[in-house]
This record gives sequence, C-alpha cells and structure tokens, in this order.
Amino acid sequence: MKYIMVIDDSPTIRVSVEFTIKNLGYPIQQAENGNDALKKIADIKGKGDDIAMCICDVNMPEMDGITFIKEFRKIDKFAPVLVLTTESENDKIKAGKDAGASGWLIKPFKAEQLMSIVEKFIR
Repeated sequence: MKYIMVIDDSPTIRVSVEFTIKNLGYPIQQAENGNDALKKIADIKGKGDDIAMCICDVNMPEMDGITFIKEFRKIDKFAPVLVLTTESENDKIKAGKDAGASGWLIKPFKAEQLMSIVEKFIR
C-alpha cells in the first residue's frame, strides 16, 4: 500500500488537502512537522508499505519543510515531494529544489490545481 503524507503545522490545511485528494484512493497520513512525518514514514515503511508522495509546508516548528525534504531523500530518492507554502521567493524555491522537492504550489491553492499536480506525480 502506498500512502500520501500531508505535512503542515496547520490542522486546517492538512484537513483541506486531505479532503481535496481523498478521492484518489490512496490512504492519507497527516503529520504536523518534519519530525512527526519522518517518524510516521518510518512506521509505514517498517510495515512493508511505502510513500506515493509527500505534500509538505515549508515553515513549521521542530523541523521545517526544506530540512524534512533533505532527510526524506536519504530514505526515499523517488517519491515526489510537493511543497505547498505561502513562500514564493526564488531563493526559497531554489533551496527546495536543491533539497529534492519535485514541485512548488503557493497557498492558498485551488482544489483543481492541487488535484491535477498530485495526479501527475502519482501516475
């Protein structure tokens, strides 16, 4: 089974992302920051399951999104990571890409926009 990880410190954003993509049929796991996500990903992989993709914020307590992506890439080179953030500065986007982000979507997002990106990544 492949999971979609939704990583954001805002419960509202996590719920709205999950609501938007739940019809894709993937189980969705929420995490409130990078540390929380890495623990949950380790549990998923430990059960023999895998990650279809991560949708991740940049600005979070404990472990930010860029650091999370760097750490995630050590255990998973291929699963796409979509950054979903209010950050639109080029240097932030470059840092994300350098860390291994697959895409960048600025909040607030449109549901159709998010769906089409997620569908492209998990095809």
